[in-house]
Amino acid sequence: MEEEKRKLQKELENLQREIQRLGEKLASKPDYGFGRGDPAIYEWEMTLARQETLKERVRRIENLLRRMEEGRYGACERCGEPIDPERLKVLPHTPLCIKCAQARR
Repeated sequence: MEEEKRKLQKELENLQREIQRLGEKLASKPDYGFGRGDPAIYEWEMTLARQETLKERVRRIENLLRRMEEGRYGACERCGEPIDPERLKVLPHTPLCIKCAQARR
Protein backbone atom coordinates (compact mmCIF):
# COMPACT_ATOMS: atom_id res chain seq x y z
CA MET A 1 0.00 0.00 0.00
CA GLU A 2 2.97 2.36 0.48
CA GLU A 3 3.60 2.36 -3.26
CA GLU A 4 -0.03 3.30 -3.95
CA LYS A 5 0.22 6.02 -1.34
CA ARG A 6 3.37 7.48 -2.93
CA LYS A 7 1.73 7.43 -6.37
CA LEU A 8 -1.34 9.20 -5.02
CA GLN A 9 0.76 11.83 -3.24
CA LYS A 10 2.71 12.47 -6.45
CA GLU A 11 -0.53 12.75 -8.42
CA LEU A 12 -1.89 15.13 -5.79
CA GLU A 13 1.19 17.35 -6.09
CA ASN A 14 0.90 17.39 -9.90
CA LEU A 15 -2.79 18.26 -9.72
CA GLN A 16 -2.15 21.07 -7.26
CA ARG A 17 0.52 22.54 -9.57
CA GLU A 18 -1.86 22.34 -12.53
CA ILE A 19 -4.66 23.99 -10.51
CA GLN A 20 -2.24 26.80 -9.61
CA ARG A 21 -1.24 27.21 -13.28
CA LEU A 22 -4.88 27.34 -14.35
CA GLY A 23 -5.60 29.86 -11.60
CA GLU A 24 -2.95 32.13 -13.05
CA LYS A 25 -4.59 31.85 -16.49
CA LEU A 26 -7.94 32.72 -14.91
CA ALA A 27 -6.59 35.84 -13.20
CA SER A 28 -7.54 38.04 -16.13
CA LYS A 29 -11.11 37.60 -17.27
CA PRO A 30 -12.20 38.63 -20.78
CA ASP A 31 -15.00 41.17 -21.13
CA TYR A 32 -18.57 39.84 -20.99
CA GLY A 33 -20.12 43.17 -21.88
CA PHE A 34 -23.43 43.09 -23.77
CA GLY A 35 -22.81 43.17 -27.50
CA ARG A 36 -19.04 43.31 -27.08
CA GLY A 37 -18.13 39.92 -25.66
CA ASP A 38 -14.57 38.74 -26.11
CA PRO A 39 -14.23 35.38 -27.91
CA ALA A 40 -11.59 34.50 -25.33
CA ILE A 41 -14.39 34.10 -22.78
CA TYR A 42 -15.05 30.62 -24.15
CA GLU A 43 -11.45 29.59 -23.43
CA TRP A 44 -11.64 31.23 -19.99
CA GLU A 45 -14.79 29.28 -19.12
CA MET A 46 -13.25 26.01 -20.37
CA THR A 47 -10.20 26.69 -18.20
CA LEU A 48 -12.46 27.33 -15.22
CA ALA A 49 -14.33 24.07 -15.84
CA ARG A 50 -11.01 22.19 -16.12
CA GLN A 51 -9.83 23.71 -12.85
CA GLU A 52 -13.04 22.65 -11.08
CA THR A 53 -12.66 19.10 -12.42
CA LEU A 54 -9.10 18.95 -11.09
CA LYS A 55 -10.20 20.31 -7.71
CA GLU A 56 -12.73 17.48 -7.45
CA ARG A 57 -9.99 14.96 -8.22
CA VAL A 58 -7.86 16.54 -5.47
CA ARG A 59 -10.75 16.14 -3.00
CA ARG A 60 -11.10 12.47 -3.96
CA ILE A 61 -7.39 11.78 -3.58
CA GLU A 62 -7.24 13.60 -0.24
CA ASN A 63 -10.20 11.51 0.94
CA LEU A 64 -8.47 8.36 -0.26
CA LEU A 65 -5.21 9.25 1.50
CA ARG A 66 -7.18 9.96 4.68
CA ARG A 67 -8.86 6.55 4.37
CA MET A 68 -5.42 4.96 3.96
CA GLU A 69 -4.17 6.68 7.12
CA GLU A 70 -7.25 5.47 9.00
CA GLY A 71 -6.80 1.93 7.70
CA ARG A 72 -10.07 2.03 5.76
CA TYR A 73 -8.62 1.91 2.24
CA GLY A 74 -10.09 -0.92 0.19
CA ALA A 75 -13.37 -0.99 2.11
CA CYS A 76 -16.57 0.21 0.44
CA GLU A 77 -17.83 3.52 1.85
CA ARG A 78 -21.43 2.34 1.53
CA CYS A 79 -21.56 -1.26 2.67
CA GLY A 80 -18.17 -1.66 4.35
CA GLU A 81 -17.34 -4.81 2.39
CA PRO A 82 -13.86 -5.18 0.85
CA ILE A 83 -13.46 -3.75 -2.64
CA ASP A 84 -12.10 -6.34 -5.08
CA PRO A 85 -8.32 -5.79 -5.43
CA GLU A 86 -8.65 -6.03 -9.23
CA ARG A 87 -11.14 -3.14 -9.13
CA LEU A 88 -8.72 -1.10 -7.03
CA LYS A 89 -5.92 -1.75 -9.53
CA VAL A 90 -8.05 -0.27 -12.30
CA LEU A 91 -9.79 2.42 -10.21
CA PRO A 92 -7.55 3.17 -7.19
CA HIS A 93 -9.67 6.22 -6.33
CA THR A 94 -12.94 4.31 -6.10
CA PRO A 95 -14.68 4.45 -2.74
CA LEU A 96 -17.32 1.86 -3.73
CA CYS A 97 -17.41 -1.86 -4.38
CA ILE A 98 -18.84 -2.96 -7.72
CA LYS A 99 -22.25 -3.80 -6.24
CA CYS A 100 -22.69 -0.39 -4.63
CA ALA A 101 -21.37 1.39 -7.73
CA GLN A 102 -23.90 -0.45 -9.91
CA ALA A 103 -26.74 0.26 -7.47
CA ARG A 104 -25.87 3.95 -7.64
CA ARG A 105 -26.70 4.14 -11.37
